[in-house]
Amino acid sequence: MSEAQKPLIFRGKPLIRNGNVIYYGDMADEYVAMLQIFDTAAFEDLKLPSRVSVQIVSTDPELSPKDRIIKKAEKANLYDAINIASIWLERVHE
Repeated sequence: MSEAQKPLIFRGKPLIRNGNVIYYGDMADEYVAMLQIFDTAAFEDLKLPSRVSVQIVSTDPELSPKDRIIKKAEKANLYDAINIASIWLERVHE
């Protein structure tokens, strides 16, 4: 994997973005976090996420999409969303 293809890492887990959805965690694990950006706010010349949904989802392909959601919340910014996702993932992997 080249330098340009390496994912961002936060607290030892990869962050993969696909449009307005960010997956946090290893898809080989039992659970990952899915962060969906619903709204953005302008800050200088940037658009920053201002409303982010956080869901802890099972990676089990046997479950229906509705049954995969273990926990969910909504946060006011991306840092708070990733932070709570990190805490929740630690707890479900204990």
